[in-house]
Amino acid sequence: MEQSDGEGQTVHIEGVIHKLGDQVDTDVILPGRYLAIRDPAELGKHCLEGLDPGFAARVRPGDILVAGRNFGSGSSREHAAIAIQAVGIGCVVAASFARIFHRNAINIGLPAVLCPDFASAVRDLEEARIDLDTGEIVLGNQTFQAEPVPECVQQIVRCGGLVSYVRKRLETGNESSST
Repeated sequence: MEQSDGEGQTVHIEGVIHKLGDQVDTDVILPGRYLAIRDPAELGKHCLEGLDPGFAARVRPGDILVAGRNFGSGSSREHAAIAIQAVGIGCVVAASFARIFHRNAINIGLPAVLCPDFASAVRDLEEARIDLDTGEIVLGNQTFQAEPVPECVQQIVRCGGLVSYVRKRLETGNESSST
């Protein structure tokens, strides 16, 4: 994953696709028996293990998780988004997200991009590049247009999550919202 310097540069994510289907809920992303775990790295080891036991071992930093409709439905557990981020996924692209999962992803600084066309066209293990600023997703010689990630959300992602974003704004004395 190509990171920005935190000074307004666009975040580009480049990696291998791990494709899932429709209706993947938070109980599948991270089974309830792991909810007592507080260490993100340990949560990552169990990411999607009920659906694909070898998933965590195959993911490399910056890889892209692609899903169909209603990704992250079910329980509102933030653990699911944390496990995805901790295993090394740089971005989740889906045809649609459950509202609470989408918000949890943003809160922890995990980019979550809507692009139904890409989600239906991509195959497992292909490589793609995502430009969060423009919403452009490049897959081989094809380009898909996702909904661009709003600048305020990109700032949260660059800071590593909402808590870090707010902390940085308070430290710099920039308490007023520019969003």
